[in-house]
Amino acid sequence: MSKRLSITLLTAPAMIVLLGVFLIPMLLMLMLSFQDENEAFSLKNYALFVQDPFYVEILWRTIRVSLWTVLASLVLGYPVAMYMAQATGKMRGIVTMLILAPHLISVVIRNFGWVVVLGEKGWINESLVALGIIDQPLRLLYNELGVVIGLTDSFIAYMVLALATSMYAIDPSLNKAASILGASRVRTFFTVTLPLSLPGIIAGTTLVFSLSMSAFVTPALMGGTSVKVMPVIAYEQIMATLNWPLGAALAFLLLGSTIVLVTLYTKLIETKRYKEVFAS
Repeated sequence: MSKRLSITLLTAPAMIVLLGVFLIPMLLMLMLSFQDENEAFSLKNYALFVQDPFYVEILWRTIRVSLWTVLASLVLGYPVAMYMAQATGKMRGIVTMLILAPHLISVVIRNFGWVVVLGEKGWINESLVALGIIDQPLRLLYNELGVVIGLTDSFIAYMVLALATSMYAIDPSLNKAASILGASRVRTFFTVTLPLSLPGIIAGTTLVFSLSMSAFVTPALMGGTSVKVMPVIAYEQIMATLNWPLGAALAFLLLGSTIVLVTLYTKLIETKRYKEVFAS
């Protein structure tokens, strides 16, 4: 049996499953998005998105929330990844376990936990009021801040693991050499560590951004009716109003926007100052 035939036979089951549960349904949804109420070919659904400022604002809000989630995950996750890169093997395992342990619990349960913590009667507001820092409870839920907090909690693990994997490959002697040559810790970070960890930053930010753009449960629970994002609107069009063509069109507009933004982002980074990092 030839090597090519063996590879084909080994990958055939996975390809059949992928074709049946992903590609074919996606193609059917794409065809559906080009239909009107009479099942005739029409660009009506896509034209509605362009003409109605409501849907444009929803897309912009989705992008904005996703970008804030990426920023929060990067700022909070980078120090953890640096610690993991410098720690012993045992400590890496412990930190990795601590990062992944919350994901053993359903995202719905975690979101309800945040609702308890961030609510008007939650312990954050109660503590701030008791300490006299604020007079009235802060609104930490059912707005974009609440959604960003929930999404960051859900996806920061992807950022940390992507960054840590990239930092494991950085030779520690490079930092020592920079120190010997008189570079401060800050300069060593910006001239050695940060550029060499850029592949991990790209991987982590791309993962978190893509997942945040398509997130449904967290915006629905922690955003309520105040923070509508594209996945929630698409779901409502399909399941509530039974407008499948418009819901399908919104889903593909979300998919297309995500692909375009991620592609532009990676190309912009790879063609600038640190192009040699990706070529190595």
